[in-house]
Amino acid sequence: MSDEQEIILLVEDNPKDVLLIQRAIRRAEVKIGVQVVNDGDSAVAYLAGEGAYQDRMLHPLPILVLLDLKLPRRSGAEVLLWLRQQPALKRLPVVVLTASREYADINHVYDLGANAYMVKPFAFDDLVQIVHTLNLHWIVLNEKPHLRSN
Repeated sequence: MSDEQEIILLVEDNPKDVLLIQRAIRRAEVKIGVQVVNDGDSAVAYLAGEGAYQDRMLHPLPILVLLDLKLPRRSGAEVLLWLRQQPALKRLPVVVLTASREYADINHVYDLGANAYMVKPFAFDDLVQIVHTLNLHWIVLNEKPHLRSN
């Protein structure tokens, strides 16, 4: 991956959901790379450019984070809290894409600074529509904030 390629960081621990989301991205004809991490600690390491993710040519900063809430090692809410405390990264758009419809979860992540909260649909076509909407809003039309890479 080149340093200038725009990517989405998908933070998802369920391999089936990763495959479904990647398939939905292809079906929605989203022309952007996707990097995947499977737990909260790996998400923080990726975003911080630490450990296996130091090389920003291979692991560029994303323009959007798709974040599950229920993650091993560090929850999605903990990742979001960490991210919003980082001066260089706090403006990075984060869309929570999770199975929970609990108002406590929804309100909590908005309080932490999530840009959007979406519930994973049951039907694949509905997931494609969500991805299409995310692409249009966050990638095509949205003016992206300037982020400082580490």
